[in-house]
Amino acid sequence: MANHKSALKRIRSNERRRLRNRYQLKTCRTFIKKLRGEKEKEPAQELLGKVMAMLDRLARKNVIHKNKAANNKSKLTKFVNALA
Repeated sequence: MANHKSALKRIRSNERRRLRNRYQLKTCRTFIKKLRGEKEKEPAQELLGKVMAMLDRLARKNVIHKNKAANNKSKLTKFVNALA
């Protein structure tokens, strides 16, 4: 167990961050699944904008790697463009 006040505070703040990051990542994954299930192009394009913003935010906050965000955005854009 931590002996210093600062270490105890660090444990508390790390836990808060971990939970927030987990929530944001799970939300983003849910939106990606929703986008992949889309059959129409118009709603898919609207959803794509939201998902891209989420991925950018996660990469900026170092929740996911920037290259992973770029790969996801590329694949999802390809998917939406292929819709009829």
